[in-house]
Amino acid sequence: MSLCSPLVAILLLAPSIQSSAEGTFRSTMAKWTVFIVLFLAVLLLTISRLRFRRITQLVDRALGRKQVFWRRLIMNLCMLIALAMVVFMHDDPIYSAFLLVYALYAVLAVSFGNLQIPAAALRVVLALVRLIPHNYYGDGDDTIGDKTNLAPSLNIFYGMVLGQGILYLVACTLDIFTFIPRRSIARHGGFEGQLGMESINLYHGYVLEKCMERDALAPKKISLSSFAMDSLNSDSPRMQLHGIRLMHNLLQTEPAKTQLLAKLTTSANTSARLINMLDWTHPRNTTIRLFAAKVTAELAKGLRVVTTPGLIQSVSALLDCGNKVRGRGNPLMDTDDEQEAMHDPVLNVSDNHEERCIAVPDSGNLLETQDRSTQQVGTTEQSSEEEPLAETDQDLLPALAMSILYNLAGCDQSNCEEIIRSTGLIPKIIRFTAYRRSDANYTDSQGKVLVTSSLQLLHRLTSINGEIGIMLRHKVSKHAFLLRNLTKILKDCTSSQESRKLVAGILRNLAVDGNTRQEIGCIQVVITRLMQEFLSLGRPLATHADHVLQKVAGQALAMLAMESVHNSSVILNETGHVFIKELTTMIHDDRYRCVAASLLRSMCLHARPELDESDLQAISYSVREVLERIMNAEGAELEILIGLSSEICKVIPEDFARELEHGYIKDRFVKRLVDVLNANMEPSAHYPGIRRVIIQQAINMMEHDPCYASCFGNCRMVEAVSMVEETASKAENYSIFLGDVGLMEHREPLTSLVVRVKQLLAVRPIQQPSIST
Repeated sequence: MSLCSPLVAILLLAPSIQSSAEGTFRSTMAKWTVFIVLFLAVLLLTISRLRFRRITQLVDRALGRKQVFWRRLIMNLCMLIALAMVVFMHDDPIYSAFLLVYALYAVLAVSFGNLQIPAAALRVVLALVRLIPHNYYGDGDDTIGDKTNLAPSLNIFYGMVLGQGILYLVACTLDIFTFIPRRSIARHGGFEGQLGMESINLYHGYVLEKCMERDALAPKKISLSSFAMDSLNSDSPRMQLHGIRLMHNLLQTEPAKTQLLAKLTTSANTSARLINMLDWTHPRNTTIRLFAAKVTAELAKGLRVVTTPGLIQSVSALLDCGNKVRGRGNPLMDTDDEQEAMHDPVLNVSDNHEERCIAVPDSGNLLETQDRSTQQVGTTEQSSEEEPLAETDQDLLPALAMSILYNLAGCDQSNCEEIIRSTGLIPKIIRFTAYRRSDANYTDSQGKVLVTSSLQLLHRLTSINGEIGIMLRHKVSKHAFLLRNLTKILKDCTSSQESRKLVAGILRNLAVDGNTRQEIGCIQVVITRLMQEFLSLGRPLATHADHVLQKVAGQALAMLAMESVHNSSVILNETGHVFIKELTTMIHDDRYRCVAASLLRSMCLHARPELDESDLQAISYSVREVLERIMNAEGAELEILIGLSSEICKVIPEDFARELEHGYIKDRFVKRLVDVLNANMEPSAHYPGIRRVIIQQAINMMEHDPCYASCFGNCRMVEAVSMVEETASKAENYSIFLGDVGLMEHREPLTSLVVRVKQLLAVRPIQQPSIST
């Protein structure tokens, strides 16, 4: 029923009041009084639906929070009174009875929602009226000869009308029961509420229309995704809302999600319309914009920005939602007339909080890092029949914008290039890492969601490989307030475990750059908090998340300690020499072995003068475990362990040699080194320095005791080193690789080490150490 239909129905009563005879009511004035009361009531309800602000406020105050219920009740009562006036206004009882029967029939037909039923019944009645009497000629028989074929023709005609009427009745009757599959679709598809059922009803009408347009034998399979896309491309705001909500619902389940995403990817017009909706800032389009952001977040997992112009700019605009008045800056730069308010279509659409608030239902789908919010979000221009605008704190437009960027960054590196090119985008993302912002209208729970979203996005951006990753990390790290914000999150005891893990991961990723590594190492509180998370002293690790946080914190410390004397010294002095003992214990744990070995190697390499006797003794106890692990390890773990054993050999050479001799593994250890050297003649991006650490190990052993030269010579080390010299690669001068880009270049090239080890191998002692078997 259209908006003005009740008002038109009331107005049509006026002519009947004017021409009716007196008798049903006491006077014509009484009839007009009832008519005017009905007219004013329906007029007010109709105007309130037109969303004029003042009238809307009056209606809201009069009807309260149950305004939808009272509006429908009053409107239905008015219609019933109007119907009663039509029936009982006339004096003739037969005419009134006829009107009553007709009114009841009309109500019954309308209640079925299909006016084709009375039309079909009328066809059947008219056909039977002519077929049963079968009198087509009238009373006179003079002209029967001229009407020989009239009866058969009319029989055929009325038979066709009767058949058509019966078919329509059957079709209409079956249509009544379509509520069963429609409710089933709504239940299984998650289409809840009045809008959900209305969407299914529109889909039913859409399918019926499409079937009527096609041939009888044409395939009739019309999917919900096709209807959603057609609705999205329509010019009707109501159909656009249903289309975007249908898309959102379809994206919640498989295989509908896969089918819809495939269609959206291949439909340039629909994708362009969807992206365009992100720029609809008018308050009446807030709900459409919100669901468009949700759908775009899913679509972004397989979207390339170069094929969708304007996407990054639209997403960047979403990040500005929720800002308050721009704060004052430097008093020497700002003037009073430059203070302009920025309004948010979600949070700041009305000065009256009660007017724009709609209670948020318990949806049960929040992340564990989010608190259940009792916060109410709405809009003045949003119809009260619509469902709440934001079901959870996740539905904030900036959070959805960061979700879109997160998925875009994970889809294709060309998308990351567009993110880099977008002016001001990365600073906007970093702005949300501020744990307590004074320039935004967000509750505590909303602020935590935005912080987590920004940390997740920054973690992904700083994890990108290749040249693009280097540019992204540089652009992120040069932000003046990033490290301050990350430090505050680490310091805050109320911050979630997920947030602390993400901060540790971001610091780890940024530490691959030497300048940033030194800058982070100068922030004492960062080292302190990372050490606390890594060592977990006095704190049980009960869950998998606890172990993940501990490992990521250790990785951040390992990256900070690499190639940095200052950071290694700060880390070592943080716990008062308990650190070395903890590291030697962690080497026995498969989960932390690589992290602990890398940190222990950095301590031996860069903080050797600060290691006391207890530290050296703890390291000595770990030698056997390291040597045994080298015998079985492979890949990157083997590289890290050999690097550690090389530094241990340099720090405590006597203890290292004693462990080789007393453990009867000298021969196996030397042979293992040579075998690994021969097996890795081509460098790998996963462990580029394995040949370097093997050669460094051999150098340290032979510098301590030249007798080891004979052991290496007996295992054909000279030939292996010669092959290394011939196949030396620039890739082996880097500590790690991210993609195809090497980072942390060594000061001494591999060729210099090869020359040194060949010189040591050329020195043969007079008495060679015996090789036990």
